[in-house]
Amino acid sequence: MSSNNVARVLVVGGGYVGMYTALRLQRKLKQELRQGTVEVIVVDPEPYMTYQPFLPEAAAGSISPRHVVVPLRRVLPQCKVVVGEVTAIDHDERRATITTLAAEETGDGAIEVAYDELVLAPGSVSRTLPVPGLADVGIGFKTVEEAIGLRNHVLEQLDIASSTRDPAVRDAALTFVFVGGGYAGVEALAELEDMARYAVRYYHNVKPEDMKWILVEATDRILPEVGPDMGRYAVRELRGRNIDVRLETRLESCEKRVAVLSDGSRFPTRTLVWTAGVKPHPILAASGLPLTGHGRLKCTAALQVDGVEHAWSAGDAAAVPDVTAEPPAKPDEPRPLCAPNAQHAVRQSKVLAENVAAAVRGGPIVDYAHKYAGSVASLGLHKGVAHIYGRKLRGYPAWFMHRAYHLGRVPTFNRKARVLAEWTLAGLFKREIVSLGSLENPRAEFELAAGTGRHNEAS
Repeated sequence: MSSNNVARVLVVGGGYVGMYTALRLQRKLKQELRQGTVEVIVVDPEPYMTYQPFLPEAAAGSISPRHVVVPLRRVLPQCKVVVGEVTAIDHDERRATITTLAAEETGDGAIEVAYDELVLAPGSVSRTLPVPGLADVGIGFKTVEEAIGLRNHVLEQLDIASSTRDPAVRDAALTFVFVGGGYAGVEALAELEDMARYAVRYYHNVKPEDMKWILVEATDRILPEVGPDMGRYAVRELRGRNIDVRLETRLESCEKRVAVLSDGSRFPTRTLVWTAGVKPHPILAASGLPLTGHGRLKCTAALQVDGVEHAWSAGDAAAVPDVTAEPPAKPDEPRPLCAPNAQHAVRQSKVLAENVAAAVRGGPIVDYAHKYAGSVASLGLHKGVAHIYGRKLRGYPAWFMHRAYHLGRVPTFNRKARVLAEWTLAGLFKREIVSLGSLENPRAEFELAAGTGRHNEAS
């Protein structure tokens, strides 16, 4: 016990695995939490969980940004939510060092928290490459802030193109380059192109054919999760919309707002979106726990860190053996791993919570086993691809399946109802095409009025 005979469970991360694990622990350990014999602490830099499959629709304006996130304090009333970041873990002493917002403001330093059971679920971070200029002009697409910022940015480019007489500025404003052909890149590009094509009908001097949308993918296919057939269909669908899909191509440089590709192409652009993969969170390397060659935690099928007691993980952070896959041909070969995606993360969190509750109570633990059901991807409004239980869908049926699946998976009835209501209203009324880019710098107008800009009063 940590102190005063209280068993403390520390959950690092408030994403899919962290939130769902804490949510189920609330139910499994309801009596112990009420009696005060168990304490669940959830630590995350943000006070909410982001449902990332809805980020492309939020960027396109189909869903309000606040309905893409789930407030942790609302759904986890029996847990202690700490807004901060775990910077160090000493599992031998079972202590974690946490930097909170208050510590940053007061300079008091980080706080230490003792724990009995550790759940490491910090998720992943964007994987960048040393591409010249990328750090200066690249835009990510992993958080709701980035999604809404990108929406505002795209609409602002239409305003710039509409109001300039300089052909070079206009061409750069209307060129949009997306790097990465996975879910994030393809869905973000497809939804935003759909939105921009709708928006230009309100611009007297910008036409859909004036815009250049370019998808750059280093491998020979996009959306590998939906299979090669559906991946080829997705390429045909995107190219049919005049989207330039470049396979087996890499971004070499983006200095001075010029995207230079490995095939020799050069595109002056004011928009470069980087979605070329993710990597494990740095806290995993600092934890001292066993890692794979790719930086993920080595875990057993029971979601316990291999060879380490009282440490658990799942989702992006964990390399979990897939017990439903065909065993390897040679006995010395490792078993295939569960894919680090949302489908496994949500299901793993249930088993993880059951096992952590069993560890607290002294019961048996079980293995995680789930056969992969398939994948769905949106290619814009009424367009999509899917590969579900061996069946291939495309077009409207796949798009409908995409929405139905994720509506069923988004947490809480409150969010389900709000998202469904917004989809219904979006089907009845026209899209919103207003850019609110000033939200990213709300004090700008006041600073101008205070004496540094166009609102200066004459003395």
